[in-house]
Amino acid sequence: MRKFTRRDFLFVAGAAGAAVVAARFGLGWLLNSGKLTVLPTPETPMPSSRVLVFASGYAAANQPAIHAFMLDEASGTLTPYGSFAGILNPSFSIVHPNGRWLYAVSETSQANDGTPGGVYALSFEREPFAMRLLNRQPSGGDWPCYLQFDRTGHWLFVANYGTGSASVFPLQADGSLGEMSTHVQHSGSGPNKQRQEGPHVHSVTLSPDNQFALVADLGLDQIVTYRFDPNAGTLSRQGETRTRPGAGPRHLAFHPNGEWLYAANELDSTVTLYDYDAASGTLFEKQSLSTIPADSPENIIADVHVSATGQRLYVSNRGHNSLAVYDIGVDGLLTLVSIPNCGGNWPRNFALTPNGKFVLVANQYSNEVCVLPVLEGKEALGAPVTRATVDGASCIQFA
Repeated sequence: MRKFTRRDFLFVAGAAGAAVVAARFGLGWLLNSGKLTVLPTPETPMPSSRVLVFASGYAAANQPAIHAFMLDEASGTLTPYGSFAGILNPSFSIVHPNGRWLYAVSETSQANDGTPGGVYALSFEREPFAMRLLNRQPSGGDWPCYLQFDRTGHWLFVANYGTGSASVFPLQADGSLGEMSTHVQHSGSGPNKQRQEGPHVHSVTLSPDNQFALVADLGLDQIVTYRFDPNAGTLSRQGETRTRPGAGPRHLAFHPNGEWLYAANELDSTVTLYDYDAASGTLFEKQSLSTIPADSPENIIADVHVSATGQRLYVSNRGHNSLAVYDIGVDGLLTLVSIPNCGGNWPRNFALTPNGKFVLVANQYSNEVCVLPVLEGKEALGAPVTRATVDGASCIQFA
């Protein structure tokens, strides 16, 4: 079997649903979440089922690597809408909450590509579709692989996998990136000599109250907590949570109630539940489960997401080529539902549609985005209803 290289790694609708969620996670969370859906009336027209979605991946700078599609949320159909070329390996992108700006990494390194990583700011128009480059800033390290906004939408966080660091950038009034406001560098190593020879920051996740930034470092087996100053855009180290040796934490996902955090551990194919103390930003491990069957071939995890209702958790498996699906109990504990096929080869990032009816999976090695229907019960996910070609697909973002 070949070795895995860095390039490889490189509503509740109506009262009945509201009652279920209120009973499961508390009425307070439901009322404070801002996610209660009002059924249409003659004065409230039914919203359009068409949603703009971006898919990006690994491609040469002269090739289209950021693709726009129009998704029909009723049928799961993806229709090509436009594309953008000019960025080398935009392996991760993110759309600003204002629905007009998109930011993308350029996952490069000084040693391999002759230039360290970068972050690009772009603006886009929907009708007619057009994208325009605003500016670029150095990411502060090699192989930037993850982006996240703070809760105000004024700051952009970047994870630099190759050099094990995280950076923060201010967003200007026109959407362009200002100069870096802070940069934190990790040091150390882990027990896996091939993958943990040094620090490898893989994601930055902001706490629900915007007070803390939780930085997952795959190379150190740590989730490092920083206090975030939203006025200055600075980070001060608060502490760290150590995972099991060799786990390799990659991506994190808060439950909508803000009390539980789920960590996808890339190297040992597990997902871990932590209780989260909002006052101190401290994590307390509560449960850890495998995401693959015991007899599975070599596998590494990629992404993790909680459904909008807070009732299910999804984790993508590369190698086993699946999405592990769990029910979330009233105490946050996970119960495995099933591990259905992802529809393609090497699932990286994935995203649930706003209406919760489909999951879009970026399958890197089969060069496609697959749209899987969300099902009730043990099936969890159905076979793809749509496949769209995206070379080196690695990221899905809704606009």
